[in-house]
Amino acid sequence: MNELNQSTKIKTEANIGDRIVAGIVDYIIILTFSIFYVTSFGLQNSEGVYSVSGLPALIPFLFWGIMTIGFEQWFGATLGNLLVGLKAISILGNEKKLTFGQSIKRHLLDPIDMSFLGLVGIVTIKNSKQHQRVGDIWANTIVVKKSELNKTHGNTVYN
Repeated sequence: MNELNQSTKIKTEANIGDRIVAGIVDYIIILTFSIFYVTSFGLQNSEGVYSVSGLPALIPFLFWGIMTIGFEQWFGATLGNLLVGLKAISILGNEKKLTFGQSIKRHLLDPIDMSFLGLVGIVTIKNSKQHQRVGDIWANTIVVKKSELNKTHGNTVYN
């Protein structure tokens, strides 16, 4: 039971397959946009490599922020998580909605969680008590099935 004397439980599960699919969907969209942007607006050097420099180089990072942090703030989940029925929620206080800071923390560590073809994230999810990846541990969040979240009302206890 967490620090608030709460009675309703949300079941946390690893959901490894769903989380992998969600991550693949999200990052295929981000990577596709980034490649399209750089090849459309970048300059090609003598070796045939495209690059964008200066302020325009921030556009792919801005798109990444919108697709991850922005979508979690506006819709409660990234596109990938929406597709597979997952949602990241806060484990702090009564409110389940992620704060802006929690979303940033979760996604700043995506490169670590996805390193070695996602092995770091998978091992962390399987071995942490609340099935959290490194970004979730730092942000004090968990990822749950939306259907499980819809079953609960009132206060929450996390397994």
